[in-house]
Amino acid sequence: MNARFTTLALLCAVAAAAGAALESAAVAPPESSGATPLVMPRSAMSMDQAVRMVEERYHARVVRAQAEQDEGRTFYVLRLLNDAGKVWTVRVDATSGSVQ
Repeated sequence: MNARFTTLALLCAVAAAAGAALESAAVAPPESSGATPLVMPRSAMSMDQAVRMVEERYHARVVRAQAEQDEGRTFYVLRLLNDAGKVWTVRVDATSGSVQ
């Protein structure tokens, strides 16, 4: 048990050190360089969350999932299959979670 605890403690220490190194390396570029910082849009909902939500709502299985960009917004396009063999597609807005 001591070996497991020591290994776990060592892994935690390495992860903490790596996180601190990444945080200190994430410095904004100087304004004089002319570089613009990269801003990634954040989705309120991940694709996994959208899949779970749609499967529960429609009592069907998602058989295909892909992300699409439309006018700067992310949508998850999900193809569903129910027990009766019906196949249909829904779009989930990644920001609001609304289903179309």
